[in-house]
Amino acid sequence: MVSNPARRTGRRFWFDPRFAIGLALVVAAVVGVYWIVAGSDRTTAVFAARSTLAVGDHVAASDLVTMRVRLGSTDDLYVTPDRLPQEGLVVTRTIAAGELVPASAVGRTSGAELTSLVVELTSSLAASIGPGSVVDVWSSRSTGQAAYGPPTVLVGQAAVVRLVEPAGLAAPSGIRSLEVLVPKGAVAAVLEAIANRDAIAVVPVNEPLGK
Repeated sequence: MVSNPARRTGRRFWFDPRFAIGLALVVAAVVGVYWIVAGSDRTTAVFAARSTLAVGDHVAASDLVTMRVRLGSTDDLYVTPDRLPQEGLVVTRTIAAGELVPASAVGRTSGAELTSLVVELTSSLAASIGPGSVVDVWSSRSTGQAAYGPPTVLVGQAAVVRLVEPAGLAAPSGIRSLEVLVPKGAVAAVLEAIANRDAIAVVPVNEPLGK
């Protein structure tokens, strides 16, 4: 018996548009979830202090720990691994252990932009002032015996390194001297005020919330 050639037709490929639409929706959902997860994990590597860093300390990468945090558009306000110079940094205000290192709290060691000077005050020191405080240094020029001119800001926003305890039996009670970090451009003016025996006082710029 001879089979009919007309009946030997190849199986036709069946395609359902609904299957294609469903597949496209699945792919879109997977891609959407991926981008949501990727977007939520946009963290930045930032340095934090391994231990408390005092004003004037020189720090290198070994003194810091790397933390990944979400900073958004504020990542330029903190020190990241790619912003740490090879020679390290110098601390210009106290940084607590575990605190992210603000770019405003450190400076480059190269160039010696800051130097420390000890100034003697003619008035008592405010109780809120201590190492790491930021103060304005005011001076009144001596114009004669116990006579002084109007006060002016000698150094703005100077960082306090330490309080100098009075020494000797004849030393007056209370702290009247402190070491501050002074920009190089203001060193001459501070030394002139000290040599001229001008009246010098410091005023805190701000007070930490913890106090």
